[in-house]
Amino acid sequence: MPDGPRCRPLLTSRPASATRGTSIPGADQPSVTEEAMPEQPVSAGPAVSAGELLRHRAFLFFLLSRSLSRFSSQIAAVAIGWQIYDLTGSAFDLGMVGLVQFAPTALLVFVAGHAADRFERKRVVQLCQLVEAATALYLAGITYLGAVSEVQIFVATFVLGIAGAFESPTTAALLPLIAPQGSLQRATAVASGAGQVATITGPALGGFAYAIAPHLAYAVMLLFWILGMILTGFIQPRPQAVAKEGTSSDNIFAGVRFIRSNPAILGTISLDLFAVLFGGVTALLPIYARDILQTGPMGLGVLRAAPAVGALLMTMVLARHAITRHVGLRMFQAVIVFGVATIVFALSSWMWLSVLSLAILGAADTISVVIRFSLVQLSTPDEMRGRVGAVNFLFINASNQLGQFESGLTAALFGAMPAAVLGGVCTVAVALLWMKLFPTLRQVETLE
Repeated sequence: MPDGPRCRPLLTSRPASATRGTSIPGADQPSVTEEAMPEQPVSAGPAVSAGELLRHRAFLFFLLSRSLSRFSSQIAAVAIGWQIYDLTGSAFDLGMVGLVQFAPTALLVFVAGHAADRFERKRVVQLCQLVEAATALYLAGITYLGAVSEVQIFVATFVLGIAGAFESPTTAALLPLIAPQGSLQRATAVASGAGQVATITGPALGGFAYAIAPHLAYAVMLLFWILGMILTGFIQPRPQAVAKEGTSSDNIFAGVRFIRSNPAILGTISLDLFAVLFGGVTALLPIYARDILQTGPMGLGVLRAAPAVGALLMTMVLARHAITRHVGLRMFQAVIVFGVATIVFALSSWMWLSVLSLAILGAADTISVVIRFSLVQLSTPDEMRGRVGAVNFLFINASNQLGQFESGLTAALFGAMPAAVLGGVCTVAVALLWMKLFPTLRQVETLE
């Protein structure tokens, strides 16, 4: 921790009188989050509203840049997946696309986090967007010329994975330096909502462009990433803290040590890993659409959109009404609702109930994501946010990929409905167990 006078922590825990039989941080002893906090000034004024936040130039440029990158990634998922399957007709090759893009995250997690803490973050993001734009240009060119091959697409996908491995943790570490003091939770909600818009509409835009001409989809990606890179250059963040060379906080593995020594952050990141790992019901949606709900491809599209719609609606609520009390408990409650909604969906044979369950699932996940992101960022010293964010990003990606594998494996062994029910039950069980294992996390009262 940097030297300097102590200041009031941004995260606070409940007073000792709030619970019985448990020793928790109070006014006379620092909380685990306080011990982990960087020495930085606390906002003297009230948090800005959502409207004022969008008029904050640095945040607006950040939001637009991040949204354009997200749109490009969603278009890439459609275009690359369709093109690979069109070239090979192999489901295995289609599955390999995700693995090839995930591999750089696992291989470069510590290097990417260290780069986010060592170099100016907006420049790192710009460099990643430049590499992504160049890759899109390459794919557009070889597709237009009819010279595209499976190997070329896999190489390009791997390069996009490398850029994403650096861009995602750096972007996450940049947001706390952009959002007005005391408004990180609201800024996270707004940014998450913009991401959901891209998730809902990006694949449709990519499919439409690809239907006109395959190279057009890559041209749109190129345009969006170039515009994003330009907008990132206009961002004026607050000064970035950098760890002194040769100190323990400058070590490439310092983020891992910091997470292990901070129960609040360890509990938050591991909760996300296991909750998503067991609750990956979206991988089973094709089975539900065809065999259980009997709705066909159009119904599958509605089912896939339902979680994103629920998430988008919840981000609109959180952008206007931030969670100000019992945030640790609210996070666990949201994970429990996520698990219960998964169980309801698993047992449902009615389309309307299935769609409603998935929308509630998406809304609950958004509450948990906003709290988790804000808690991790505010509990981490600025000079280590990149490395901690990289580990968090690895856990999120791993939980998504492994969650799909777990759902598919259990469905193959027990059937789709028992697998989905088991996943929901395990998610609820994980949340209840984590409440016992990480009482400090449960007792976090406020974020900002």
